[in-house]
Amino acid sequence: MANTFKMKSNGSMPASAGTPLTLYTAPSSTTTVIIGLLLCNIHTTAVTVDVQLVSDTSDTETNETVLLAKDVSIPNGSTLELLTGGKVVMQATDVLKIDCSVTAKIDATLSILEIT
Repeated sequence: MANTFKMKSNGSMPASAGTPLTLYTAPSSTTTVIIGLLLCNIHTTAVTVDVQLVSDTSDTETNETVLLAKDVSIPNGSTLELLTGGKVVMQATDVLKIDCSVTAKIDATLSILEIT
């Protein structure tokens, strides 16, 4: 098995407030461990963010879409560090999405370990 550390980033997301935008999709035949997620407010006022894990993978149960963070406020010019310390495992085809109360006002940086 190969272990590969990666960083995924997206500036000025989401494209439309209220419509979560995909930051990362776990590739097929890959297990991904989320190491950390940074969300930076690039707006002039506070915004709220949601982080969503979309999963329909199944082994003995079928996973469902869940929120990892909901309506978390980030002051203007501040960065919120999420998912550090509490690792999240993503299975193949699972998707991590970000939403913000204001269009294009969050810069996101995701650190992951892909295991293939």
